[in-house]
Amino acid sequence: MIAQPLVLLGAFYSSVCLGQTASLPIIDLGYQRHQASWYNRASDSYNFANIRYAEPPVGELRFAAPVRPQGRNAVVQNGSQGGICPQAWAAWGIASHDFGMAYLHGNTSDYNYTRELDVMREAEPQILAADSSAEFSEDCLFLDVVVPRRILERGSSSGAPVFVWLHGGGFVYGHKNDSAVGGDPAGLMRASQLDGSDGFIFVAPNYRLGAFGWLAGASVDAVHAKANAGLDDQRLALEWVQSHIHCFGGDAKQVTVGGLSAGGSSILHHLTARRGKSRVPFQRAFLNSPGFQPFASALQVENRTQTFLHLANVSSLAQARQLSWEALRQANGRHVASSRLGYLYGPSVDGDYVPSLPGSALARGELNKALDGSDVDVLMSYAVLEGGEYNAPWVRTDDDFEALLRNVLLPWASDEAIQAIVAMYPGQDAVRTMRFIGDFAFSCSVNWLSQARGNKTYTYMYDMYPGFHGWDVPYTFYGTEHPLTGTAQHQEPAMTLQRYITNFVKTGNPNGPDLPPFPPQGANASINVMGQNGWTLQRDSTANPRCQWIQKWLLA
Repeated sequence: MIAQPLVLLGAFYSSVCLGQTASLPIIDLGYQRHQASWYNRASDSYNFANIRYAEPPVGELRFAAPVRPQGRNAVVQNGSQGGICPQAWAAWGIASHDFGMAYLHGNTSDYNYTRELDVMREAEPQILAADSSAEFSEDCLFLDVVVPRRILERGSSSGAPVFVWLHGGGFVYGHKNDSAVGGDPAGLMRASQLDGSDGFIFVAPNYRLGAFGWLAGASVDAVHAKANAGLDDQRLALEWVQSHIHCFGGDAKQVTVGGLSAGGSSILHHLTARRGKSRVPFQRAFLNSPGFQPFASALQVENRTQTFLHLANVSSLAQARQLSWEALRQANGRHVASSRLGYLYGPSVDGDYVPSLPGSALARGELNKALDGSDVDVLMSYAVLEGGEYNAPWVRTDDDFEALLRNVLLPWASDEAIQAIVAMYPGQDAVRTMRFIGDFAFSCSVNWLSQARGNKTYTYMYDMYPGFHGWDVPYTFYGTEHPLTGTAQHQEPAMTLQRYITNFVKTGNPNGPDLPPFPPQGANASINVMGQNGWTLQRDSTANPRCQWIQKWLLA
């Protein structure tokens, strides 16, 4: 009996939100009107680019929690104003990539780290110069909405599913249009329409990176600032979807959030936020190789903040707020570039939104539910060699490995824990670091989340050459930007993967007609494997004693 008013309400929303010009539609969001930036004839969809979802995080809002847009902008926006959040890179990835490839080809004995150091030194000026692109701006909290024409024209009566994508990039680089960590959704959207439906709406936000979004520690708490502000950016973007997606024909009760690497692990932090006593503004989650370096030590995160302040030539965040954005950009770039391994920034235990590491929270069953109180449906993935390009190639001995653990990766760990890891990951070269980092920073969290959800999750493993972390992006986003030119050996698994993902976005279940079966993990820890010979079922390789030990003893 309540369906009739809901239908009428949908018609009301549609008439209020949607306007039309001779060329491109305009959506009234309340705080502004936004015109589609372009129409893609090939995909029959509109792109509403660079929609502001937060006030510019500058001045007193620098390092602070994001604030919803205030007032009403009378000028129709068309996506021409937008910015990419400040980025930074580090040279260590050059050496780690080369070692990973040497490992794949079986010739690590020929790997020359001294030569690699010379290459990295030569690359550093170019890396620092890349940080200064004119496209970068602190005023970067924008999102894109890509919507099929038929969904938009029907307005909120469409009730279309929504797919929100959080880009990857180690919490220091990447943006909503970056093809290396996501990008053009055209291939996924086409796959979502293969069943004759209109498909779904795609949303991609930016969020603050590096020191601009991920500072934490006592220095942050002492001023009007917010630890893990980047997580707040993401949360606000998801709340924006709840408030406004009906204007585009979307259903706020059918939201899937997906993300690669840093984006995937961000979702993990949202799912475990506030000890599982919160509600999340999405119903489904796709964690694509969730990866992050755990920061559990208060001293560790405070030292990180102090190093950044030192590089900025100030002694407090209050002083840093008064600096030019260029001075902060340079300090952030130098800080990230100084890393020997990892990206230095990311979610930290803050006693509030992140009261503990996700692995610890999951062990206690602290898992948030959707807004309606239902369990969040979960699809996850990991790569067969997650640590392939995260390997610390200077590690040669037990002493080297122990120093890496104690000084870089696990400064909070006990001596007993360090010695146990050295024993669990034997060897005399960086292959052991590849294996440990692959487990600790990437794939084990997939198993922990599955366990916390009673194994009622769907998981697949990417096992196409080279099987490194993030190298599955061309398969996930197979299409114009990622054509996978070559044999059907690559294209057919990609098309199957896209159908799994889009089925999950629309129904919470990846299975569908004419697809290889994709069972939940269940008691047998079953996963699907995308390999050189297509899709096969096998036991989850992360259901192992190492992952159990890391969760119980290292993250407790």
